[in-house]
This record gives sequence, structure tokens and C-alpha cells, in this order.
Amino acid sequence: MLTALSIRDVVLIEALDLDFAGGLGVLTGETGAGKSILLDALGLALGARGESGLVRQGAAQAVVTATFDPPAPGGAIAVLFDANGLDLEPGEPLLIRRMVKADGGSRAFVNDAPASAALLRALGGLLVEIHGQHDDRGLLSPAGHRALLDNFGRIDTAPVARCWAASRDAEEALAAARAEQAEAARDREWLDHAVAELTRLAPEAGEEASLAAARADMQRGEKIAVDLQAIADLLNGSEGGLSRLRQAARILERIADEHDALGEALAAIDRAINDAALTQDRIDAAADALAFDPAQLEADETRLFELRAVARKHRLQPDDLADLSAQLAAKLARIEGGADSIAALTATAKAAADAYAAAADALSAARAAAATRLDAAVMRELAPLKLDAARFRTMVAPLGTEAWSGAGKDRVEFEISTNPGAPFGPLIKIASGGELSRFILALKVALAEEGAAPTMIFDEIDRGVGGAVASAIGERLARLAQTTQLLVVTHSPQVAARGRHHLLIAKSHDGTVTRTGVRALSDAERREEIARMLSGAAITDEARAQAARLLEGG
Repeated sequence: MLTALSIRDVVLIEALDLDFAGGLGVLTGETGAGKSILLDALGLALGARGESGLVRQGAAQAVVTATFDPPAPGGAIAVLFDANGLDLEPGEPLLIRRMVKADGGSRAFVNDAPASAALLRALGGLLVEIHGQHDDRGLLSPAGHRALLDNFGRIDTAPVARCWAASRDAEEALAAARAEQAEAARDREWLDHAVAELTRLAPEAGEEASLAAARADMQRGEKIAVDLQAIADLLNGSEGGLSRLRQAARILERIADEHDALGEALAAIDRAINDAALTQDRIDAAADALAFDPAQLEADETRLFELRAVARKHRLQPDDLADLSAQLAAKLARIEGGADSIAALTATAKAAADAYAAAADALSAARAAAATRLDAAVMRELAPLKLDAARFRTMVAPLGTEAWSGAGKDRVEFEISTNPGAPFGPLIKIASGGELSRFILALKVALAEEGAAPTMIFDEIDRGVGGAVASAIGERLARLAQTTQLLVVTHSPQVAARGRHHLLIAKSHDGTVTRTGVRALSDAERREEIARMLSGAAITDEARAQAARLLEGG
């Protein structure tokens, strides 16, 4: 609900601070007093185009701040905040501020965070509905009629949405399987060859690295084999170094006791023998590891080159061949069992389509029943609004299959016929300005608060009518205001008398500057204003008495 509106330097408004309450609030004033300026200022805060012409002459910028009740946690506004990265403090009012510079350009803030005009428009659509004689949105847009009918009939469309999603998923799975089957069938010869080649090759992950390492070891062994053998010959054999060391050790053992130095020499030669033996062991181990086997080297090289050639053919790394083999084998298996798979997917898709059709037909029947109730509710409102010759109907018609969706397969549009025998047509094309406003009111009353924003504004909905019709309009506005905040710009005393709150818009002159101001009226001032609306410039006692009777009746 709109709780406050602060306006600075907008056209003829220099500074204005207004507070609003719930229920029906009326705004009156003489023609040309500036009622449209007030709505333009609110529209600016709700994302309307920021024209520099709105800036009061001589001012640097125009500023409008609109304050609304704290949004409900988890509601549509909270979702919008979250989608735009804005913080919503629980229990804190919602503040929208818009500034337009005299030299062009504008800035907007939501709860002091910078915001785009698009975000303001999105917020505005959730916060305020504005209806006027030339309004082409809201109730007049066929795009929203289906949702309005569903809300009126309290129709749950979720089952249809679920069935639609399941049907789309099943159709997509079937289409993908058919496409894969067709593509695979075209490539069947290649696929057979590739699977056979990979099956014969039987690649393993990590095999290339293992083969390359073994090949490199054998190539190194081939190069140093002669040197290793030369070392072995020098260490081993009857004339080898190790044998001679052992012979020397045996001689030292016999004479070691003759002198300390000989004992030390024996210990040293024993260490030398151990080191030499260890050296021989290490050389033997290296020789075994680097053993050169021409047949094995050739086999490893052949395997390695084949792995790399097949990998290049498929444009991937050798380590990925094992995965490719499994994938192509599975694809070939799907082709061979493709008919059965497609038959199963076809059955699933048909079942899902049948389920959607059944749910959508049930939804269509519910909409038809709701349309009948809505038509009757609207027709009850037309006669008191002096539209007794008019007829209203909610058309529920089937859409083409290409337009079916999760919302069903119906097109819904509100239509009217304003004269007996005249054909039905869209509201906006058939009704005149005054009729259109009254049709909007009749629809709104029939729909009650279904889908309504927390605040609704009717701009001169009573233009061109008076007497009993104006009284009927006032009565319906008051009824509608029982469930929502309603602001009405009116020239009708019958409507004004129904308001719980009354704001007067007036111009003032100081000889050089013209200003527009707005003030709340007391009970006595309300009676005087309604008397003016009844009698014109010269207010008579009779007009005051009639105003008092209207206020008592309201």
C-alpha cells in the first residue's frame, strides 16, 4: 500500500508531502488544477519515462519519493529484489526515489540502492494499478485475461504445467534418440570398422606412457651394454678385481697379527671387498633393468606406434582410446537395439501427451465454467452503470497446437457488445472512453481483488456521467476499496462523498509564480468542496445541504 508521496520541483509543484491511508481516497479540484501532475509524479517513481519537461522552471532537478508498506517476505517483490541483488530488510518500508535533471538524464534508487527504470517499472506493476479512460494495459490487455480468469475461478494450473513439462521432456528424448539413430545409421559402416579396430587393439589407460618408458629403457640399455659387460669382466672372474682382493685378504689374514698396521690393512681390504660386491650387485640390477631384447623392443615399438596412430585418427590422446572404445561400442549397441528403444520412448511420449491433453481438457472445462460465472458477475454490474444495453462475455477458444503451453491450450479474451445486435469485440476497440472506464470498473468489481496490486488508482473513471450512474460508480468503488487501497481522481460529487479520505488539488498565484498544492480536507471542508462540485463557482446553501446528504449516505 502507498503510504506517502514526496514531490519536489515537478512542473507546478514546488514542494509537497502527502500521507495516504487504506480504503477509498478521493482527489478533487477544479479543471486545470494539476491532478494529472500528481499522477505524473507518481508515475515517475514507478518507472515512467523521465522527461526533462517535468522539472519545474528554474529548478535543477525534480525529485519524487514514494513510500510503500513493507513487502511480504517471500512474495513477488522479495523475489524481484533477490533477482536484482537488492537487500530487503524485514519490516522496513519500501522507498522508491527518482530524480530527473533539467538538462536531461535521471537516476533512481530503491531503498537507497541504485536501480534502473526497468526495475522501477517491474516494481510498479506489483505495487500499483492505474486505470483510466485511455489505459491500454491491465484489464484491457488480452495477454493477461487468461490469468485473470484462472484467478477468478481459483483454478490450479500447476498439474497442466507439470504434464506439459513431462510431455516436452519425453518428446525431446524421443527426438534425440531418433536423431542419434539416423546419424548412426548413416555412419554404420564406419562405426563397425572403428569398434572392430578398437576392440582388437584393446587400449588401456596409461599404456602409452608405460610402453614409452620401457622402450626408452631398452634403448639406453642397448647403448651401455658393452660398458656394463666391461665392468663385469673387470670385477668378476679369476683375474677380476674382486677375486684379487679376496686373494690379498687371505694372505693378510695369516700375517695380520704380526703388526697393528697389517690388522688395519685387513679391515680396510674387507671393506673394499664388501663395497666391490655391492657395486657388482648394483651393476647386475641395472643390467637386468636395461636388458636389451631386440624382439621385445620391436614389439613394444609396434604397439606404441599403433596406439598413437589410432589416437591421431580419432583426434584424441592415446589414454582416451579406452573411453572412446566403450562409447562407440555403446552407440553401436544402441543402433542394434534402437528400434526397441525408440518404441519405448514413443510409448512414453504418447502417454505423456495423453496425460497433458487430459489435464488441459479438464482445465479448459474449468475455464469455461469460470467464464460463465464471470460473465454473470459482470453483467450484474453493467445495468447500474448505465450499460444495460451492453453485453459482456469471456471467450475461451482453443489455440493451435503450436501455441499450447504449460498454461493449457486455451485463448481467453474479454469481449463486449455495446448495442443490441452488435457483434462482440475487444474492449479497447468497441467501447468509447466513458463506457470503457465503466467496463473496467465492472470487471474490477466482479474480479474483486484477484490479481490486484495493493494500490489501485482510477483516473476520472466517472467522466461524462452523473446522477444515478455516478452514485453507482461511487458505491462500487467503495465496495472495491474494502479489500485494497483505492485512489480516485474524480469530478463527481457522488463519488467524492464515498471517500474515507479527501485530498483537494488547487493552484495558487503570487503574482509571478503559479504553484499546485494538495491538502487533506476536514469534514467541513469536504462538505464545502462537494457543494462546489455540485453547484460550480457560486456555492449555495442548497448545494451545501445536498453535499451533507451525500456525505451522510456515503
